Amino acid sequence: MHKYELAVILDPNLDEDGLKAEFDKVTALVTRFNGTVEKVDDWGKRRLAYEIDKKNEGFYYFITINAEPSAPREIEDRIRIMENVLRYLIIRVDE
Repeated sequence: MHKYELAVILDPNLDEDGLKAEFDKVTALVTRFNGTVEKVDDWGKRRLAYEIDKKNEGFYYFITINAEPSAPREIEDRIRIMENVLRYLIIRVDE
């Protein structure tokens, strides 16, 4: 198992229930591929560095996960098609 950090920016137009649902979908992907969520850092609504899909803001989440080396690719493939995710990035954290 390796440690990874998953950064996700969600659509700013989501209401509280929609935001929780989308976040739950992301964390469900981690557990689906035998990963565990270690820590969640919710930054809330922040201004984007540049406009994405005519949006200037987004909800930022940084999730520390433990997963097998094959899991990040599988997670990225699923997150890529989620329409309320503006941007995402998974990086391996050196121990």
